[in-house]
Amino acid sequence: MHAPPDHHHADAGQRGRTLARWRAAAAVVAAVVAAAALSLAAGTVPASAAGGYTVTATIPVGSGPFGVAADPATGTVYVVNSFDGGDGTVSVINAATRTVTATIPVGTYPFAVAADPATGTVYVTNTFDGVVEGTVSVINAATRTVTATIPVGSDPSGVAADPAAGTVYVANGDGTVSVINAATRTVTATIPVGTDLDSGQDGVAVDPAAGTVYVTNYDDDTVSVIDAATRTVTATIPVGNTPYGVAADPATGTIYVANENDGTVSVIDAATRTVTATIPVGTEPFAVAADPAAGTVYVANYGNNTVSVIDAATSTVTATIPVGTYPDGVAVNPAAGIIYVANGGADTVSVISAAQPGSGPIVSGYRADKCATDSGDSAANGTPITIATCDGSPGQDWTVTGSGTLQVNGKCLDIYRDKRTNKAPAELYTCTGGANQQWHATAGTLVNPVSRKCLDDPRFSTMAGTQLEIYTCNGGANQQWKIP
Repeated sequence: MHAPPDHHHADAGQRGRTLARWRAAAAVVAAVVAAAALSLAAGTVPASAAGGYTVTATIPVGSGPFGVAADPATGTVYVVNSFDGGDGTVSVINAATRTVTATIPVGTYPFAVAADPATGTVYVTNTFDGVVEGTVSVINAATRTVTATIPVGSDPSGVAADPAAGTVYVANGDGTVSVINAATRTVTATIPVGTDLDSGQDGVAVDPAAGTVYVTNYDDDTVSVIDAATRTVTATIPVGNTPYGVAADPATGTIYVANENDGTVSVIDAATRTVTATIPVGTEPFAVAADPAAGTVYVANYGNNTVSVIDAATSTVTATIPVGTYPDGVAVNPAAGIIYVANGGADTVSVISAAQPGSGPIVSGYRADKCATDSGDSAANGTPITIATCDGSPGQDWTVTGSGTLQVNGKCLDIYRDKRTNKAPAELYTCTGGANQQWHATAGTLVNPVSRKCLDDPRFSTMAGTQLEIYTCNGGANQQWKIP
C-alpha cells in the first residue's frame, strides 16, 4: 500500500507513526520535485501521447496533491494539497489558462474534494482535524474563502455532493457516512456502513437520478449501497481487495470501483447489485472517474504512474497513459473531453486531452469500397442509414464529435425509438443528446454504450441500400468500421 492513502491508525500513537510515514513519503520525493520544478513553467511541458490521448500540460500545484474535482460550468479545477504546511490547501486552477489562480487554506491533511456547481460551493474533507473528529471545509467558489467548517466522523476521506437534493455525503474512517444538509451546513444523519478495522479510507459516489449512494469499505472489501431517501444501507456488495475510488455512471446504471491491492476495477450493475466484470488495470489503482457521454472510465494507478482508459461498453482497457509520480486523484470534464490527474509524488496535475473530433467516411471493415450512408443525402428524421458504395457524397461525410455522436447532414446516427434489442435499425434523427445517439469506437467497432451492442451490417450484406442495425458485439468483420 502506498504512503499517502495509508493513514490507518488505532490510537494516538499509531496516528503519530502514520503521520511520520506520510511526511517521510513526501520528503522522499521532495528533492526530485524541487529539481523538476526549476524546469517547469505552469502549464508547459512537452506533450506525450498514448492510445489517442495526449498529456497537453503539467501544472505545478501545492505539496502532496491528492483529491481533484472539475467544475465545467466555471472552467475551474480544484486540487487538494495534503502537505502544505501545518494545514493543507486547495489549489484553484483556471482550466483555460492552465494556471493556479488561488490557493485556499483549509484543514489538516485534506484528502478529497467535491464541487457543487449549482450553488458555487466546494467541499473538502480534512482527515486529521481532530483526535476524535475530522472536518469538512466549505468553500465559496466565487470569493475563494472558507465560509464554514463542519465536524463529521473520524478520518473523513471521500466526499460527494448531490446538488439536486442539497445534500453532501462524507465517508468516514470509523465506518460511517455523514449526511450534510448543504443549506444549513449541519450533519443531519450518520449512517453505519461496512466494518472498519483501523480507520481505512473510504470513497463515496452518488447517483442522483436513482437516489442511491455508494460507499467503498476499504477494510472489508465491499461496497455499501445506501438509499438516499431512507438513509439506510440496502445492500452490501463484495468487490476486490482494498477498494477506495468509486464512480457512478447514471446513464448506464453502472458503478466502477478501484481495488487498490489487486490491480483491478470492479464493474457493478446498479439494478442487480452484482459485479458483472473485473477489469485488470495498472498497479495500485486508487481513483476512478467516469465520462458517461464518451462511454469511458479513467483510473489513476498510483503504483506505476499511469492512467488506464476503460471502454465502458466492452469493459476493456483501451489505452494506458503515462503521467506524473504517484497519481492518486482523477477528474474529468465531459464537455471538453479533458482529464485532470493529481500526481501526489510530483506536486503536479497532468492535463490529458482526448483525441480531437474528425470527419470523413465510415468505411466497412468487410468491404473497403462500402460506406455507411445517409440514404439519399437526406436530412429528414427517420432516414435509414444504409450500406452503399463509397462515393464521397455529403451523405457519407460523417463528423465524429467530442460528445460521442456521429453526425451527417446536421443530424445524428440514431437507434430507432431508443431500442436496445438486436436488429434495431439505425437511422438519422435530430441530435438530442440521448443515449441512443452515443457511439464509442473500440477495437474497430462502433458500440452504443447503453445497449452495449455494435453497429452491424446485416448478414455481411454488400447490397446497396441495406439498412444498418445494432447487434450483439461478436467480433465479426461486418461489425468492423474505419472511422475518421
